[in-house]
Amino acid sequence: MASEFSDAFLREAERHAAWGAVQLRTLTAFLPEGPWTADLAACRYRQGDLELRVGVLGTYDTSEQSWMWGWANPGLRGTEVVSSSAAVERYGRAHGITELTEEVLDLSGFPDPRRAAETLAFTGMGVAGAPGYIGAPAGPETQVYFLPDDARVPRAALDAVALPRTLLDGARLIGHSARHVVGGYFDHHGVPHRTEGDRIVAALPGGTAAEVTFDAAGRIAGVEARILP
Repeated sequence: MASEFSDAFLREAERHAAWGAVQLRTLTAFLPEGPWTADLAACRYRQGDLELRVGVLGTYDTSEQSWMWGWANPGLRGTEVVSSSAAVERYGRAHGITELTEEVLDLSGFPDPRRAAETLAFTGMGVAGAPGYIGAPAGPETQVYFLPDDARVPRAALDAVALPRTLLDGARLIGHSARHVVGGYFDHHGVPHRTEGDRIVAALPGGTAAEVTFDAAGRIAGVEARILP
């Protein structure tokens, strides 16, 4: 029984921490209030008066405290609705991340199994490049996680003004590797960046450079912007 995630998984999770947190807030603001229904065969999810194309990422069993990836679900395996989840599994195999390739993960040994399930959903969202994830109760003991696959869902853009807060909040989310948080944020937004000793320097759109410095413990020590020469 595992009680913590592997370093490989946590490094991957950190790559998506900063942009993913912003994107989840964007998705939450976009979704209307109201009950939800889903037609899995048609890859459709409806909430309130909004209908979206989605895929099933995975499910969390609250009684067993276990996570099952959508690609491993016997009733969904090989169907279109789990194609995005299957892509996560392939990525896991290619990069040696066992948490993404095991059909079912026992989370009962984690200090907070529900948070562990959310971390799996968050990382799966990031690997799939989805604009967020939707967690919804599918029964008294089951939480299902959907990935939107619909161009109408807005994607959060890079915000240079909010960059310090975005990176610091992202670094606090998982707390494993701030460098992976920063590099992953710039990678996601297609921003060129390089490592120079204890800092990462990125060329932001508009002719400015962002300099992110790290302390001896690897934490973000500062985020500054300057005009490029």
